Amino acid sequence: MADTAKMLEEIKGMTVLELSEFVKQLQEEFGVSAAAPVAMASGPAAEAAPVEEAPTSFNVVLMAAGEKKINVIKAVREVTSLGLKEAKDLVEGAPQAVKEGLNKDDAEALKAKLVAEGATVEIKPAG
Repeated sequence: MADTAKMLEEIKGMTVLELSEFVKQLQEEFGVSAAAPVAMASGPAAEAAPVEEAPTSFNVVLMAAGEKKINVIKAVREVTSLGLKEAKDLVEGAPQAVKEGLNKDDAEALKAKLVAEGATVEIKPAG
């Protein structure tokens, strides 16, 4: 039991960011979710407040090419199956969606790639 108390003291000393990362690692290691169980409401289901679900699908929208338009065109071609003319038209026609229906991590990675080339990019929930 002394080890459990020691672990709790360590956890109490973590920052919110450290604790969040720790929980993610536990979920991956043991294949479990840290979601709290939801108690059933005692009234009819129609009276329950609607629950807004967090978006799970995102669109990456190129807002502007920036000064390095050629580099942005190359990056767009690299991440899509577009040809040179189509990629050029997409970049010059900004704002336009580069890719749609991506998960959050893929959308963030694509945004980072385009921003690194000088583009202005936004991630918007799909739908």
